[in-house]
Amino acid sequence: MINNEEADVVVIGDYYGIRGALAIAALKAGKNIFSDKPLCTSLSEIDEIEKLAYEKGLKVGLMLDMRYCKAAKPVREFIKGGGLGEIHAICFGGQHPLLYGSRPSWYFEDGKHGGTINDIAVHGIDFIEYIAGLSLKRILGARCWNAFAREVPSFKDCAQFMVELSNGAGLIADVSYSAPNSSGYSLPFYWRFTLWGDKGVMEFSINSKELIVALDGKPGIEIISVPDVDNGRNCLSVYLEELDGKHTDIDTSSVIRVTRNTLMIQKHADDLSNC
Repeated sequence: MINNEEADVVVIGDYYGIRGALAIAALKAGKNIFSDKPLCTSLSEIDEIEKLAYEKGLKVGLMLDMRYCKAAKPVREFIKGGGLGEIHAICFGGQHPLLYGSRPSWYFEDGKHGGTINDIAVHGIDFIEYIAGLSLKRILGARCWNAFAREVPSFKDCAQFMVELSNGAGLIADVSYSAPNSSGYSLPFYWRFTLWGDKGVMEFSINSKELIVALDGKPGIEIISVPDVDNGRNCLSVYLEELDGKHTDIDTSSVIRVTRNTLMIQKHADDLSNC
C-alpha cells in the first residue's frame, strides 16, 4: 500500500508496538494515515510523525470514537453553555475487562502493547478536551502495576494518574483492566465521568441515557435525558472532511497533541516503575 501510487491514505491496525514505525514509513512515502488507537508507543515516534505530517502537508487521523457517543453532544452543549460554570475537578474511570485468553496473544508480549495508560486513557483525555476544552498542563503522578493478569506478571494491567489541566483544574483517572470479564463492556459505569464546577456537578457514562446534574441553588439532582439520535458522524467521516480541507473538531493537530499527552503520562508511570 505504501508503494501504491494510487493510494492516498494508509490505514493502520497492526499491533500497537509497530504502528509508529508503519505510520512514519507511510508519511515518508507521502501518504496520509488513519489509525486505530494508540497511534504509536513512544514520544520519539510521535515527534517524528508530527514533523513529517507538517513538512509534507499530510493528515493524521485516529479512531477517537468516544466523541461520537450519544451523550457527548448534550454534555458538551451544557458545559459550553456555562451550566457548570468553570470546571475545577474531574474524575473518570475507564475500566475495561482483561479478557485474558480471548484477546490476541501479542497483547501480553513484551514490546507489543506499549502500556495500559497509552492504550486506554487516550480516549478519556481526548473526550475531556472535546467536551470541556481542557488539555494537559502538567503531570502530578501516574502509576501502572500488575494485579489481574496473574498469568503474565510483566503486564501492568492497572493504571491510575493525576494531572493538572490547562485551566488549573485537577483530573484523577483510573483506566485499569479491572472490570469483571463476565460483564464485558456492559456495566453502567463503563467510562463514567464526574465534573465539578463552581455552579454544580454532572455525572454520566458514555452509554448513559440520562445525565445526572446537581446545581448550586437547587435542591437535590435533576435528570437530563440524552436524545436517542445518531448524527451520522464518526471518526472516519470527520477524517475524510479534513482531507477535503474542511474545518473539523478533531484534526491532525489534536490527534498529535492527545497522543503526545497520553504518552507523557505513560512515561511518567514507566519511569516510576523503573525506579
